Parts: sequence; C-alpha cells; structure tokens
Amino acid sequence: MIRALTLHDVILAAAAMAAGIAAGLLSRVALRWLGVRAQSTRWSGDDIIVDALRTLVPWASLTAGAAAAVGVLPLSGTIRNTVHQVLLAGLILVATVTAARVATDLVRSLALARSGVAGSATIFINITRVAVLAMGILVLLQTLGVSVAPLLTALGVGGLAVALALQDTLANLFAGVHILASRTVQPGDYIRLSSGEEGYVVDINWRNTVVRQLPNNLVIIPNAQLAGTITTNFHQPVRQMSLTVLAKVGYGADLELVETVTNEVAAKVMAEVDGGVPDFEPSIRFHTFGESSIDFSVNLEVCEFSDQYLIKHEFIKQLHQRFQAEGIEVPFPKRTVVLHHQDQDQPPRGRRTTADTGLPKAVLPLQKTDEPPAGDTATLVH
Repeated sequence: MIRALTLHDVILAAAAMAAGIAAGLLSRVALRWLGVRAQSTRWSGDDIIVDALRTLVPWASLTAGAAAAVGVLPLSGTIRNTVHQVLLAGLILVATVTAARVATDLVRSLALARSGVAGSATIFINITRVAVLAMGILVLLQTLGVSVAPLLTALGVGGLAVALALQDTLANLFAGVHILASRTVQPGDYIRLSSGEEGYVVDINWRNTVVRQLPNNLVIIPNAQLAGTITTNFHQPVRQMSLTVLAKVGYGADLELVETVTNEVAAKVMAEVDGGVPDFEPSIRFHTFGESSIDFSVNLEVCEFSDQYLIKHEFIKQLHQRFQAEGIEVPFPKRTVVLHHQDQDQPPRGRRTTADTGLPKAVLPLQKTDEPPAGDTATLVH
C-alpha cells in the first residue's frame, strides 16, 4: 500500500534535485577550467573529449538527481519503474548523441591533420555518425524492452531491395571508401584526371569527390568515375616536385658564364622565394643547337604543386636581369629573304597572276610592295 505524500518527502525530493543541479553546475565550471588546460596541449582530441563531457556530465547529474528524487517519493512500483526507464532512456539518448559527436570530431580532426590544405573526408564522418547513432538506438530500444531481433531481420530483408534500387549510390559509396582506404587520393592532394580536370581535393563524401581548381572553382566528380579513371596525384609519394624552366642564349655567349649565372640565380630564388626548397641544388643542362640559339633547361624544386608559378615567375625575372647585367644575349629569330630579277614576259614584281593561284581572272597583290632593287638582298627580322 502506498503511503501519503508528506512534507518530509517533498523536502528530500527537492534536496535531491537541487543536489543534481548543483553537481551539474559545478561540473560545468570544472570542465570549463579543464578545457582551457586542454587547449594548451598539441593533441586536439582532448579538446573534443572535454567539450563533449561539458554536455554529458551536467545531464547525467540532473538525471541522477531526478532519479534520487523519484526514489524518495511514495510512488507505486509501476510508476517508479516507468520514470526510471524514461530517465535512463533520456540519458542513453544524450550519451549517444555525445558519443556520435566525439567520434565524428575525432575523425574530422584526423582527416584535417593528414591533409596539406583544408580538406575532409565526410564519407567517413557520416559513416561514423550513422554507426554510433544506430548502436545507441538499438541499446535504447533494448532498454525500453523492445526486441531488436525482428527489427534486424526486417532490415536485412529490406536492405536487399534498397540495394537493388540504389545501385549507383552504393557504387559511389563503396568507390569512395575504396579510394580512401587504398590511400591513392586523400583530402588535400592535388590531382589531375585523364579528362583534364585538376585541382585540390577538398572533400570525399558518400557520393562524389569535390575538387577545387586554382581559379577557385569546384569540380564535382562521382566517386565511381574517379576510381575508374587515370589519375595523376602530384602529392604522392611526396608533396615536393621538380620544376623545369626552359631558356636559351645566343651562339656567341660564354656557356660557362651562362651556367654560373643561372645556378646563382636559381640558388637565390630557392632560398628567398616562398615555395622553394632552400637545400635543393639546382642544375642546368644544355640540350639543343637551335636555329638561332643554344637551348637549355634549369631544374628547380618546389614544396608543392601551386608553388611552381611564383617560383617560375621570380626565376625568369631575376635571370633576365642578370643576363642583361652580364651582357648575355637572349636571341630572337631572324630570317633572310632574297629577291631576284624578273623577265619582261613575267607579271610585274609584287603581283601574282591567276596561273599562280589557280583562281580565274584575278590579280592578287603581295603583302610586301616596297621591294629593294632587283638583285638586292633584304633581311626581315620577325
């Protein structure tokens, strides 16, 4: 038989609730202090855990206070069990959401730490969130007395129909998992497809891969297409890459001086310009006797793909200045045109007849009409 509610019961219940609220507030203050200490560490995981505890611990304190208050009140066993189940279900729900947030934040932190630029692998983040929430819901149903075995059986049968209806979506999903698991492409890598698209990988989600081009445009590539195409990854196996700059000098230049000056300029650019590798030793290789020049290439090293543009810009600018200071000629093409006498029966100089072109009854003027005297030689410089 249930006894009547007394003032003593109300005071005890109120004290239990007040104790739970006070414990929640004190835990928030303590966890805030702990969060400040966690920010001073190098590992970002402790920040995520402390931030999650700041949500979970106060709720747990309130739940414990409410459970204690219910325990001192003169309630029937059925009502007491129902209230306890509701409180426990609420605590499990809060713990599940908190655990899902912690897990996804840890996965996101790991993905960002492994990428050179801002990037993420939301496919793993979403899979982690769904897996944690699913396990929490199953535990919640089991706590409430709902059997999960029939539910799992129904999901298994219905999953086959869903898989048949979502073949393309599942193909992209598993292709994205395969890309990340094989480590061929990671968020932050600079890639180029055989079809010509290129840029930084900023996200790999459950359906597509997002690539940000250098002009800041986004290219959306289905995961299945990315997995089945030829891809060049400029960040694998290392981010540093070689850069070749082509140049030429005149035949009258001193090649030893050219090599010395070029190496000095290249070493200076490597040491002073952002994106260069200071300890890299540049090299110069002469390779072709051109029509009006001796061609050579300069091998440089940059930290990653996008650094090549600034390095090449500064190198060409400084090399041109040094060549001018040293008197080294940078040649340009020249052509010699020889004009001959024409007979009396031929058309006037500077014109062609229709017999020359195959066009009927037309006289076509040449581009150049001011010709030197017959037999002279004119040099046209392009």
